[in-house]
Formats: sequence, structure tokens, C-alpha cells
Amino acid sequence: MAKLTFVIKCPDQPGIIAGVTHFIKENGGNIVYIDQYVDRENLLFFMRLEASFEELSASFYEQFEESISNRFEMNCEIFETNRRPRMAVFVSKYDHCLYDLLSQYKSGELCVDIPFVLSNHADLKEATERFGIPFYHVPFTKDIREKGEAEQLALLKKHQVDFIVLARYMQIVSSALIDVYPNKIINIHHSFLPAFPGAKPYHSAYERGVKLIGATSHYVTEDLDAGPIIAQDVTQVSHLHSVKDLISSGKELEKVVLSRAVKKHVARKVLSYANRTVVFH
Repeated sequence: MAKLTFVIKCPDQPGIIAGVTHFIKENGGNIVYIDQYVDRENLLFFMRLEASFEELSASFYEQFEESISNRFEMNCEIFETNRRPRMAVFVSKYDHCLYDLLSQYKSGELCVDIPFVLSNHADLKEATERFGIPFYHVPFTKDIREKGEAEQLALLKKHQVDFIVLARYMQIVSSALIDVYPNKIINIHHSFLPAFPGAKPYHSAYERGVKLIGATSHYVTEDLDAGPIIAQDVTQVSHLHSVKDLISSGKELEKVVLSRAVKKHVARKVLSYANRTVVFH
């Protein structure tokens, strides 16, 4: 039995749902999930649909493109629902997000394959290999930037990576990677930006007396930390909390928000457009 996930974006118009569902029925499919959204301001239609088939004809994809995609001017991606995407993890020295992802991977909560973890430092090599995952140390500085990018791209290609997660990777990702992985590089950071940038945002936030801290996970674009947002969360703090408390709460939020974003991406529930996202439940 084949299980497929359809992720659709197109101009809003009558007959889209009827056209897609009729095609699936005529090809022996059974729809097990469907959700849709209309951006009325921009007249755009979004849909995510899962269907199962006893078998697919040799011309299934071609027929769908000719009779449905072309008719409705669709941007449609069709995925094998049960296929586990291959996720590379980039990290620097902070280990909280890395440990969380690898723990969920080992427990089966995160349905991906992780061919490797890459870092610009060697600090987390032993921790990564303890999970049975290869670790690559690729130094990355201004002086050897091009060499580092070439090594990264070679590894990603060799291991047939589908998407990348920056688990507190403290380097700017260049267009060399973004062009190859558009809307396929997921980042996590605290939600103090742009108010408290720099190396010690929690110290600055503490001095300002903030009452909320948060975390944001987004796709990476060439505009630093300004890509389409996938997931966010916040927690309340008060004058009773120390800088250490803020950092601890921030790390917990980062783990939760990054995990949430990765799982949405893996489930093909995120559609990006105009630097925004539609995130289906």
C-alpha cells in the first residue's frame, strides 16, 4: 500500500478541493486527512492532504500534473508519507538543543534519519558519538569560510540530506547553503531580537527588567534571523528571577520550540510564502 502526502499552494479559485479529491478517488485512493486555508488578502489557497492507495499506476504523478496541477496553476509537492527525511544537525558549543533532538531521535519520537552532526568546534564530538551518530568537525572562520562551506556542501550531498537543523550553530549561514536548501534550514534563537542582540542577551534583558522571555524557530534566509517563522513560545518571568534563571528558562523554551518546528517540518505541515508560513495542526 502506498501512502502519499500532498502539499498544495495555488491561486484561490472554485473547484480545487473537488478536483483533487475526485482525482484521488478515481485512482483508488482513500483520503485519511485533509486541511486547507485561504489567504483572502492575497487570494492564495493552501492544502495538505494524506491519502492511501492499494497501488499507484505508472503514470499517476504525470496524470496528476496534467489534469490537476496545470489546471489550477498549483505548486504541489507529493511525498511518500512514511519516508523518513534525512536531517543533518549543525551545532557549536551549546548542547541543550542537540541533546534534546538526539534523545527524541533515539526514542523514536522524531521520525527522521540523522546521517551526521556537524560543528565548527570539536567539543560535542564524544556526546554525539555516544548516540551512535557520526560527528564532523568543520572549522569555520572568516579566513577559511569558502573552504568550510565547500566541506559542508560536500557532506550534505554525500549523505543525501533533505534538510538542516541549526541547533544553536553560532555561525552565519551563507547563500551557498541557503540556495541549495531553500526553506529547508531551521534555526532557533531567543525572542529578544532585535531588542537585545549580542553575546549576552539574557544579561541585557535582566538589566532591563523584562517580564517575558521567549524562543523563535524559523527558516533561514539571507536576512539574518528574519526568515519565515515556524514556531514560537514564551514564559513569564519576574523580578524574583536571576540571570541564571532566565538562561535556564530560555534553554528550555529553545528545546521545546525547536523540536516543535522540526516535527512540523518533518510532517510536511509547514507551507512558506512571502516570508510567512501556514502551519497546519
